[in-house]
Amino acid sequence: MKKLSMVCQVSITFEQGCDMYLLNCKQRNLRQGTINHYKQSYNQFYKYFDRNMLVSEITERTYKDYVVYLCSTIENEVSVNSYLRDLITTFHFWMNEGLIPHFKMNSIKVDKHSIDTYSNSELRILLQKPDVKKCGFVEYQCWVQTNLLFSTGIRQRSLTHIRVKDVDLFNNIVNINTTKNRKALVVPISQTMANILKEYLTYRQHESGEDFLFCNVFGKQLTKSTSYHQLYTYNKGRGVETTGIHRYRHTFAKQWILNGGNVVALQKILGHSNLAITQNYINMLVSETAEEVNAINLIDKFTETRTYKMNMRKR
Repeated sequence: MKKLSMVCQVSITFEQGCDMYLLNCKQRNLRQGTINHYKQSYNQFYKYFDRNMLVSEITERTYKDYVVYLCSTIENEVSVNSYLRDLITTFHFWMNEGLIPHFKMNSIKVDKHSIDTYSNSELRILLQKPDVKKCGFVEYQCWVQTNLLFSTGIRQRSLTHIRVKDVDLFNNIVNINTTKNRKALVVPISQTMANILKEYLTYRQHESGEDFLFCNVFGKQLTKSTSYHQLYTYNKGRGVETTGIHRYRHTFAKQWILNGGNVVALQKILGHSNLAITQNYINMLVSETAEEVNAINLIDKFTETRTYKMNMRKR
């Protein structure tokens, strides 16, 4: 005789279950960008799952079959895991609601690749100040943004939400109130960066501290797409084919580590919730530090013989 299980006998479709989770996201006040991300993932799910299939029909076998399907249709392993994480989150919600039984779900293993960063030669080009007497406001502002992105490692969303009042040039800090984890950050800036911002504000022509620090040509807040395209055009205009706003965050972390910066301090500046995330940057930079390791050569530091030669017997 079959045992009774704590699974609610409510018949809802797969699509209704997805809509239920989206409503839960709104109730938890998640950002609209996060909700839109789930909507995009659900559109991918609907290519495999029948919208009208009953949620109660979902089993562990259902999940495993979908993993195989994704791996066979999408070559990018990172994208596969992104979809799987969203499905796992949704399924866990349904489990907690008693709509489906509990079962274990895992994402796939992926090879870790090196972090993409700007090269030293690219940085010299991108950080070169334009002639303020000849350039337009957009180009000049892109140069200021490039310096801030590289010197602080802040994310694009944080960059576009900085207000004039958030810049404290007396204490050389920038208050970041819009972050990925919604925890405000106080990011220190160098005197050089402070001087750049001080000059920039004379051109920004803001009306109050509530105005956004970086704006479009009409003085309004930059949208995500406008910010991306302006910096993309800026890089291309300087002959730098490499582009990407988040690449500055990786480059900042790399330069911080290679120049002897404290890892705990880096974690705080980047706003990582734990040190393990920051440690990933270090792991990805092993190949970059090979020359530094050879130059320091710790063995030679503590031995009398500066070189060690292996003796080979002649046969």
